[in-house]
Amino acid sequence: MEVFYYVVFGALAAVVAGLELGKSGKDRVATTSAFNSFKNNYVLVYSLMMSGDWLQGPYVYYLYSQYGFDKGDIGRLFIAGFGSSMLFGTIVGSLADKQGRKRACITYCISYILSCITKHSPEYRVLMIGRILGGIATSLLFSAFESWLVAEHNKRGFDPQWLSITFSKAIFLGNGLIAIVSGLFANLLAENLGFGPVAPFDAAACFLAIGMAIIMSSWSENYGDPSESKDLMAQFKVAAKAIASDEKIALLGAIQSLFEGSMYTFVFLWTPALSPNEEDIPHGFIFATFMLSSMLGSSIASRLLARKLKVEGYMQIVFSISAVTLVLPVVTNILVPTSSVKGGSISVGGSLQLLGFCTFEACVGIFWPSIMKMRSQYIPEEARSTIMNFFRIPLNLFVCVVLYNVNAFPITVMFGMCSIFLFMAAILQRRLMKHKK
Repeated sequence: MEVFYYVVFGALAAVVAGLELGKSGKDRVATTSAFNSFKNNYVLVYSLMMSGDWLQGPYVYYLYSQYGFDKGDIGRLFIAGFGSSMLFGTIVGSLADKQGRKRACITYCISYILSCITKHSPEYRVLMIGRILGGIATSLLFSAFESWLVAEHNKRGFDPQWLSITFSKAIFLGNGLIAIVSGLFANLLAENLGFGPVAPFDAAACFLAIGMAIIMSSWSENYGDPSESKDLMAQFKVAAKAIASDEKIALLGAIQSLFEGSMYTFVFLWTPALSPNEEDIPHGFIFATFMLSSMLGSSIASRLLARKLKVEGYMQIVFSISAVTLVLPVVTNILVPTSSVKGGSISVGGSLQLLGFCTFEACVGIFWPSIMKMRSQYIPEEARSTIMNFFRIPLNLFVCVVLYNVNAFPITVMFGMCSIFLFMAAILQRRLMKHKK
């Protein structure tokens, strides 16, 4: 493996270590032992849940290609996942509010384990079922766990400001350190030990099972609105009314959809972007490098939140930077000559793009705890999971449209679209800040 990859990884690791070790009193908040115990339990569970997700990340596209499917076939599999999340996500989110967030978290584990099992089959229909299950699981991962945490945090009477500590720590570990270890572990299983690209999915199922056992034994149940008088449609109406009547909630949903839509499109695009001529790139190691970049972002976010800087203010800058990073593939395609030789190592243009992608992932690391903080402030408790999954409908629709037309547009066009959406998110974030004032 080329020295370039180690240099990038090492530089990022040094910066992250410096930020964490250099924290001052302003960057830390005094809490209680009861809160710390609660926080550590949630962070442990969240880290196990995310390990089950991250282990699959580097090898989803690669596994499908090894089964002989082309970019169009793989795009349709991805569409099935995002379409499933769009169609069923709102329903399962509403059920989480009504039937219990703990049950929804357990359902996530079961759905994702079944999805992992389907990866053993090269049959397209079986893989499609796995993607549908994975889409349902993704909706639960990004709504039920956060909803459970916010409700339980408030129920136990902890300081609302301490939520930021749990968010930052969960993202730093679950979307940072755990993701890095997962990427390296996936690389070890699939390539170094020679178990093949399906091995990381088996490991993911094991971690999900462990996390489910902890949830079942240590979490209490909480609800949004458990009243028997409200059926599923009534829950939808409550959520829709909250979004329509409060522009801050609507703006937050639009911002989330624009950013996450671009982010999930990036997940599909980074592999072909870095290896347009089938260059030999270490997928697992690059994935780990991206997650280290995300870890850097979450470390920055924890400092910003601890110093009580306005989230609505600094996120404008974050969205603008992320927009610039995703327009980089367009620029390099124009300015940097490309080779027509198949195989070999990563190109100069690919190296520049990799640096830009790392910057984008750092923005992702800042985004997660920051958007969680804003959601905890703006979204009403009685329909939290339902509203959060309402937010995911437009982003899943956007990703489905992009992936459906994946062969119709050059990859640079898709990156350009993502960049435009991120600039739009920056503009909407500015409007949200004005409403906050």
